[in-house]
Parts: sequence; C-alpha cells; structure tokens
Amino acid sequence: MAPATLKKNAVQAADFHPRRLLRSGHLQTVFGNYLPRANSLPPAEEHLVEVSPATEHQISSQVLCHCHWQPEDVRAARPTVIIVHGLEGSSGSQYVIGNSDKLWQAGCNIVRMNMRNCCGTEALTPTLYHSGLSGDVDAVMRFFVDLHHLQSIALIGYSMGGNLVLKLAGELGKNPPPQLHSVVGVSPVIDLAPSSAALHLLQNRVYEMKFVRAMLRRFRRKASLFPRAFDPNRAIGISSLRDFDERIISLYSGFLGAEDYYHRVAAARVIDEITVPTLILNSLDDPFIRLAPDTRDKIIANPNITFLETAQGGHCAFLAQPDPATGYDGYWAEHTLVRFILANSKAAPERVAAKIDIDAR
Repeated sequence: MAPATLKKNAVQAADFHPRRLLRSGHLQTVFGNYLPRANSLPPAEEHLVEVSPATEHQISSQVLCHCHWQPEDVRAARPTVIIVHGLEGSSGSQYVIGNSDKLWQAGCNIVRMNMRNCCGTEALTPTLYHSGLSGDVDAVMRFFVDLHHLQSIALIGYSMGGNLVLKLAGELGKNPPPQLHSVVGVSPVIDLAPSSAALHLLQNRVYEMKFVRAMLRRFRRKASLFPRAFDPNRAIGISSLRDFDERIISLYSGFLGAEDYYHRVAAARVIDEITVPTLILNSLDDPFIRLAPDTRDKIIANPNITFLETAQGGHCAFLAQPDPATGYDGYWAEHTLVRFILANSKAAPERVAAKIDIDAR
C-alpha cells in the first residue's frame, strides 16, 4: 500500500484499497459498524461535565465522558484526544473504541465523550440532543484543559459528531484556544439537508429506520422522565429522519422546522472559517453522506483543511486489507487520523513512531 502523504487539500487518497469481499459502500458501512476493534484500554474514569448551567426553570445539562489518562507526571504534556460519536452512538461504539485504543497505545490521553442523553444519561439533561450542540464539545474541551492543565488537544468526530467538531472549529474561527491543535471529521454530516434526503432513498431505508426506531425509543424514555416537557404523542406516525427533525427536534430545540434546523446547524456554513489544522475523510460511495458543490469548494479552498476523499470506504468504515505480517489491522481511517493528530501535536511523545507507523499504510 502506498504511503498517505496527508498533503493539504488533497482530494484523493490513492492509498486506500477496500478489504476483499467488502468492496461496496453498503458492505463497508455494515461491517465497519459491527466488526470488533482491539481494546487494551485501562478502566475508564467517569466524569460528568456540565455543558449548560441550570436556570430558574430547568436543571443543568451534563454529559458523560469516559476518560483514560496517562501517568500524572506526563499527563499535561501528552496529546489529549476528545472523540465524539455519531447519531445514536455512544462512548462504547466500536469506532470510538478502535481510535481510543490506537491513540492510547501512542501515548495519548483519551476522552470518550457522550452527547446529551446518550449512554443512559437521559435524566442528566432536560433537553434533546441534536447536530447543532457544538458548544457541548467546547465545554468538555475547556473543562479538561482546566482540570489537568492540558497543553495539546485534538477533536475527532464521526458522522454527526464530525459535524459538531467541524462546526465548533468554524465558530472558533481565528480565536481557537491555544491548546487546540487539530480537528478530524470522519464521514461528517456537513450538509444535513441533502444527507437526510439521501437517507430516505429506498436503498438506504434500512439505515434510516434503524436510526428512527432508536431515536423514537430514546424520545419516549425522555418523555417518561420529563412528562411536563415532552409529549410522547409527537412520536406517533413518524417514519423518517426528516419527520423526526420536523416534528420533534425543531419543536423542542427552537427551530422553525427541519429545513431551518438543517441550515442553522450545518458545519458547511462555517467550514471556510476554520483556522486549526483539520482533516476530513470522506468516501464517494458513502450510502447517504452528500456534500453540496459549494461546500466542497469551500473545503478545498481552505488551506487549513486536508480533504482526503476515497472512491470506496462506505460510511465511517474505510476497511482495508489487514496484514498480519506487519500487525496492520486494516482500519485505514483510524491509522490515518492518528498520524494526522500526532503530526500536528506539539506534545507528541517520542515513542509514537514505535507504536504507529507514521510514514506508511
């Protein structure tokens, strides 16, 4: 396999070759979601982080983070990576574990962040979660920087989480915190409207219904915990993601409707404002992620963004052929983003090269 150069604005990643028998975007997507990853992480330290303070009328909002810290004497100087899952995922999602394991082995601190309500935390916030809550990632980042005096932070977001971290990077613009050294979006939902429409296509309905059923279950749990705030009857008859966003997310999160929601929360609106070194991984055969032409133009025009786009790879998968002889496990995206993060970290440990092959794969 040829080396990945990670040149800025590269729009092709010729070094990715899909795993044998997994050459379609659908097969990549399905197997990428369920194949187990190596997990040598130590037991996690749990932290509840307040991302929105209490008001006179409602309780505060907290998110649950599962953390893995390097020894205290080196902790502040090591890169710290905050990983944000996708829609209806959690800190325990396979891709979160896979990245965490590789980064931990490379000497990094790991924060596996759950979005609001995820990982059984519905009682810890009076709100729903949605694609616009980039401020939650900001709050988590600043909390741990202050707690451990961290010197180098990287953000990774998958799918919906990718929109959150890219949106935050754009909102920070020319004034990011000095500790934020890199941002990565893997199969990010940067343009929500066309991606939502693609999810409703016949060939993608199995994905859409999986999401919708999970979201409806979560909403009903939420309504049972906060019966004065949420009406469970709003869930009746919902059969698409757009229906859910129109009838539930928009109503309870302050949007005029699905179209207003998709427009206001899209990272596409601020992608040209990103000044932090940023990596975006996208696959042309992703079943339901769509990039608008003007968004693609903005990404390519931004010199701070490295855009790697593969012909194959599915959604959040990028499964290459493993090589037992070298110990390569075939998780191309995970290796690629680890190299990018370490290359941009001013605190990268010297032993990284022995753990992660920076120059190849």
